Amino acid sequence: MEVCRCHYGYLISLLLFLFHSETACYPLGKRPCEMQAFRIWDVNQKTFYLRNNQLVAGYLQGPNTKLEEKIDVVTIEPHAMFLGIHGGKLCLACVKSGNEIKLGLEPVNITDLSRNNEEDKRFAFIRSDSGPTTSFESAACPGWFLCTALETDQPVGLTNAPQDAVQVTKFYFQQDQ
Repeated sequence: MEVCRCHYGYLISLLLFLFHSETACYPLGKRPCEMQAFRIWDVNQKTFYLRNNQLVAGYLQGPNTKLEEKIDVVTIEPHAMFLGIHGGKLCLACVKSGNEIKLGLEPVNITDLSRNNEEDKRFAFIRSDSGPTTSFESAACPGWFLCTALETDQPVGLTNAPQDAVQVTKFYFQQDQ
């Protein structure tokens, strides 16, 4: 009987260790690569859709509403996330080209990205909620925010002037049912 008690104690200790390390690594109880779909539209009610391989924001009505792109999200920290479209196969990225910074779409699987990989930082965005709206700041380019133009059917981009009246940086962001 003494041998059995010893094995049970070992087993219980092992389970407690495994459970503790699992909750310490993933306190939200989610796998690090769990992807969720969200609807996004700016405060002027423009939704995102893909046109000529470019993400644009516009007013979709009638049969065109099926063109709306859902935003695929993998949370990497409580307020940091990777953003993608097309089932996480195209990821939004902060792209630096010389002195220019712009939003790009790159053919990368969102679940393959890692918060610990410096090269993947360009795909990360910091989510900030303010009442019912949300803004997204690039983790790779601090001070640059996801934005839409006031005009319809224009490319979704990045701006370093979020208070500028010609760019919209506030979005409604709702988990897709």
